Amino acid sequence: MAVKVEIDPNSGFCGGVIRAIGEAEQYLDAGRGKLYSLGSIVHNEEELRRLERKGLQTVGLDKLQRLEVGSTVLIRAHGEPPATYRSLEQAGLQFIDCTCPVVLQLQKRIRKVYQEIHETGGQILIYGKVGHAEVLGLLGQVDGDAVVVENMDMYLQLREEGSLDLARPVEVFSQTTKSPEAYEGLCRRLEQDMVQASGLGLDEFRSKERLRVHNTICAQVSNRHRGLVEFAEKHSVIIFVAGKESSNGKVLCNLCRNVNERTYQVGSEEELDPSWFKDGDSVGVCGATSTPKWLLEATAKKILVLSC
Repeated sequence: MAVKVEIDPNSGFCGGVIRAIGEAEQYLDAGRGKLYSLGSIVHNEEELRRLERKGLQTVGLDKLQRLEVGSTVLIRAHGEPPATYRSLEQAGLQFIDCTCPVVLQLQKRIRKVYQEIHETGGQILIYGKVGHAEVLGLLGQVDGDAVVVENMDMYLQLREEGSLDLARPVEVFSQTTKSPEAYEGLCRRLEQDMVQASGLGLDEFRSKERLRVHNTICAQVSNRHRGLVEFAEKHSVIIFVAGKESSNGKVLCNLCRNVNERTYQVGSEEELDPSWFKDGDSVGVCGATSTPKWLLEATAKKILVLSC
C-alpha cells in the first residue's frame, strides 16, 4: 500500500505557546532550580511529558501556598486574573509572566470597556468555553460581572432564562481561539434578537450603538481556520493531532471533519489505525495551536511506516 503524506505547514504551536515553552526551557536548561507552571503550559499530553522530564512541574492555584517562599512560577499564555498575581505576592513567590500579548491586550480592552459601560447600564458577553483558563482570566478583569456563552444553544437558553437582558446595551468579546464563523453567527443572532426587543428598525438600532462587537479572535488563529479548510479539502484523509484537553483542537478538528469526513483525531502516532488508509490515499497531517511540530512529524513518519 502506498500513500502520500503532507504536514500542514501552518499547524503547530501559536506564537504565545512558543514563547511560554521557550521561557520554560531556557529557565530549566540554565539549571536555575525548580520551575512550576500554574496550570498546564500547553494542552498536549505528549509535550507536557517532554517538559516534565526536563523538570517542569504543573501546580494548581490551591497549591501555591504550599510552595517554598521564593519559588518561581510560570504564568502560561492563557493569562490569569488579577487575583492570581495577588496570591503569588502573598505567598512570596517569583513569577515569569508568559501571558500571550494578544490575550494581554484583550484583558486591557475588556477592563477598559467595563469601566465605561457603567454610565450606559451596559453588560458584557464573553463568547468562550466555560471554565477555560483564558475566560477565567477575562472574568477576573471585570470582577466576574459578565455572561459567558459557549455556543448558540447556551445563548438561547440564557436568553430564555433572562440571564441576558436584551433591552440593555451589550459589549461582546470572544476568547482568542474560538471559531470566527461561530462567533460571527452568534453576534448576528444576538443583533436580530436585540433589534426585535427594541422595536426599532435595523438602521436606527445600529445608529444608537446598543450592540458593540469586538474583534478579539487571534489573527493567527483566524487565518489558520481559512487555511485548514483548503488543506482538508485537498487530501483524501486528514489526521488531526491534538491533546484531549485542547479547546482549539476540538474546534479545528471539527472544521476539518465538516469538509472531509475521513478526518481522524489522535493524541500521538501510537493511536493511528492502519485501517484508516487505502492504497493511493493522500494523507494530510495537521494539528492545533497546542500541537508541537515534532509530534506532527512523528505522526507523519508513522503513517509512512504503516503504509509500507
